Amino acid sequence: MKSLSVIAAIILAWYAYERLNPPISYPPGVLISADPRQTKITPNDKPFEFGEFHLKPLAHFALDARVLHRKNYHFDRQSALVPVDLAVGWGPMSDQAILDQLEISQSRRFFWYQWSRLPPLDPDQITCHATNLHLIPSNAAMASACKSLRTGELIHLQGLLVEASGPGIGTWRSSLSRTDSGNGACELVWLEELHRLR
Repeated sequence: MKSLSVIAAIILAWYAYERLNPPISYPPGVLISADPRQTKITPNDKPFEFGEFHLKPLAHFALDARVLHRKNYHFDRQSALVPVDLAVGWGPMSDQAILDQLEISQSRRFFWYQWSRLPPLDPDQITCHATNLHLIPSNAAMASACKSLRTGELIHLQGLLVEASGPGIGTWRSSLSRTDSGNGACELVWLEELHRLR
């Protein structure tokens, strides 16, 4: 009986949070016009340890984007390193008129989208203007900020694209392209900076 009460309390808390923090909507139009920025690493960007994990920098990465969906992970084997996945979009995938015609979700470390009749945008353009970010927050405050992001928020983030290895994850390597899709197409980001855009 006690466990049922705890489950009910969790469900009620989640429902209240969702009601108080609904997705943010905007008038039609592109809100983020710039593409993500990726630059080469330097000799100073050396591999480093993060808890039980070994991280190898692959590239510097920064983007302005609209949050399309957020998924917090607690129990899968990767959650010790990556507690948050963030689906983000820019260009036409920051346009409310396009997003209103898509159903967006995240599960099993993937970002999913679908439409009911005709696609509102060429599927290749969706691929080129949206991605799923596996976020490795560099500190506790960053982790808390990631977990509180709302669908629709406009954000700036930057850090490093990395290859990670360690217990339970084997070797996990970031994509270095914005035009790929499927398994291995997500960015694995060591997150150094995150803030909301006004």
